[in-house]
Amino acid sequence: MATRHLARTIVLQSFYEWDFYDRGVDLEKIVERNIENFGQGIDEPEFVWKIVKGIIEHMPEIDKVIEKAAPEWPINKIAVIDRNVLRLGLYELLYADKDEVPPKVAINEAIEIAKNYSGSNSPKFINGVLGTVYREMQEKESNR
Repeated sequence: MATRHLARTIVLQSFYEWDFYDRGVDLEKIVERNIENFGQGIDEPEFVWKIVKGIIEHMPEIDKVIEKAAPEWPINKIAVIDRNVLRLGLYELLYADKDEVPPKVAINEAIEIAKNYSGSNSPKFINGVLGTVYREMQEKESNR
């Protein structure tokens, strides 16, 4: 498994646990434990922390984007795993350095993670939401 893919998986596992317990546990401790237990092969653990901090910093905006892109799915009705795959993908799509994580890589990674950790319909759902946001981003840029 590529190191950045593993890093994203650790981020997802950490946010899943944190969200599962209604954010009543220490996310930093969860991330530290997951890096220690699952991330021995990661050569840049700072990438994990960069994503975690970015998602936390932008979570209200990210959740609003999810609600807009999937209006028939209130955020609290989306499966915990899918909600956090979307947060990860949207953080990278909207806020990450595009030279470091190109938009199509952000979308692809989120879909692959959904294939590995979620239900059979989840990759389509994740692709639909992220694809919608990406198309809107492209339209805004072409209208400038």
